[in-house]
Amino acid sequence: MRSNDGSRTGGEILVDQLVAHGVQHVFCVPGESYLAALDAFHDRSIPVTICRQEGGAAMMAEAVGKATGRPGICFVTRGPGATNASPGIHIAMQDSTPMIVFVGQVAREMREREAFQELNYRAVFGTMAKWATEIDDPARIPEIVSRAFHVATNGRPGPVVIALPEDMLTERAVVGDAPAFEPVETWPGLTDMSRLQKMIWAAQRPIMILGGSRWSEKAWAATQRFAERFDIPVFTTFRRGHLFDQTHRNYGGDLGIGPNPMLLARIKAADLVILVGSRMGEMPSQSYTLFEIPQPRQTFVHVHPDVNELGRVYRPHLAINASPTAFAAALEGLQAPNTIPWAGEAKSAHDEYVAFTENATDVPGAVNLGEIMVWLRGKLSPDDILCNGAGNFSAWLHRFYRLRRFNTFIGPTSGTMGYGVPAAIGVKRLYPERNVFCLAGDGDFLMHGQEFMTAVQYDLPVIIAIVDNGMYGTIRMHQEREYPGRVIATALKNPDFAAYARAFGGFGVTVDKTADFAGAYDAAVASGKPAIIHLKVDPNAITPVSTIEGIRARALGGR
Repeated sequence: MRSNDGSRTGGEILVDQLVAHGVQHVFCVPGESYLAALDAFHDRSIPVTICRQEGGAAMMAEAVGKATGRPGICFVTRGPGATNASPGIHIAMQDSTPMIVFVGQVAREMREREAFQELNYRAVFGTMAKWATEIDDPARIPEIVSRAFHVATNGRPGPVVIALPEDMLTERAVVGDAPAFEPVETWPGLTDMSRLQKMIWAAQRPIMILGGSRWSEKAWAATQRFAERFDIPVFTTFRRGHLFDQTHRNYGGDLGIGPNPMLLARIKAADLVILVGSRMGEMPSQSYTLFEIPQPRQTFVHVHPDVNELGRVYRPHLAINASPTAFAAALEGLQAPNTIPWAGEAKSAHDEYVAFTENATDVPGAVNLGEIMVWLRGKLSPDDILCNGAGNFSAWLHRFYRLRRFNTFIGPTSGTMGYGVPAAIGVKRLYPERNVFCLAGDGDFLMHGQEFMTAVQYDLPVIIAIVDNGMYGTIRMHQEREYPGRVIATALKNPDFAAYARAFGGFGVTVDKTADFAGAYDAAVASGKPAIIHLKVDPNAITPVSTIEGIRARALGGR
């Protein structure tokens, strides 16, 4: 309750800072350790989404951070609540996503006695987050929260963890609110852009690779205009396909799992590589084999908002410390050569991409995920949002679906299972007017399947297609490759997922053959409810081009 003397509790001061910084949504699992903050939300305008497990809450907040470029906000209780949230914090770090996690803490006078559920959050999250801290004085809440917003968004974005002693949240203080934050854009210098133009003019086979975070719709459009003017092939990194229109004539494909071999050959044959926004980590670099370390053979231009990433793995010939948004704006000033030596390369790259992705591959069983993805790319609106977790099932989405608009895909570049369902719910909470479709695996879904109830509680009609092959497929694939025929700890016995959906108050339907998917999808949409489409997939169909039997036979044949 507000006081007549101008003082506020720490909880009130904290929530008022979130209002001041423009927070639109908060995700939480309630806990007694931050009751004063929860009470402060009662009289404020920020919607609070109650989740069923802290990992789901953190992933919803991370998805909002990914979608908006502004910190997603999560509140969890101390000890097990905080450690349950740790996967979401790890995702935010690996995916360069702005997020702030507020964690309840024991009272100040009880610290370092191993009080009930006590943790040292600076120690626990010090290597997982960009910054981990604890607030001892309510008068410093505006200062520390303001710093958290700036740390989370500036340079390479990432997560901030702030511990809140419960007695600090009830203590009163008189202090003003901090001004609203704005991310600091780092702009490329004129010398950088001049050198880049000379490099492009000297090239015979330049390419551009887009990835990372800190993009915007304006940057998306500006980069597309640059690609058109210079007729340059453009590729995207693992699970960043929304950074370029995949139907555009300059798009050549993505550097994900199982990429087009012709794409890899084209990148290796390039004489100039312009990498924008991405760290070029293990997945897009194909386990660090795509470029030589530390000095790539190609002339290598690396554009990144965090100076600490420039030269960290790859030593660039030109390092540009700039955010993708600022760099894309600066591209407007570059002049294309009068005669383009590489004319036709972009069309050739796009033709290779289309040939690789146009038609579904043949797979064992009655349900072909490739054919479903091809159907969905004709069915869904360009503005619909797709989400997925982690597992081999996602390879069909990345290969056969085509993203056409900025920010229409939310997926974990960290490869975290259980991500797709909470991510879909988080972005549906953010954009209730947009359709959200999630592709999940059976093991993947059940890691945060309880959050389906969150969708039901808030009337969020997301559609979740669960690929049920009765196993942890990715691990089984590697198991067969390394230890063929020695199957252990990868088989799953699954529930009736359609009945699961109905038990929660949603819509559920089972699909046993590809031809039935269209009707099931339309029925899910017509229901107006959160929906699960249970896809019964042959376990032998492990990738778009491989089978379990084939992998095992090759492994045994090589011994």
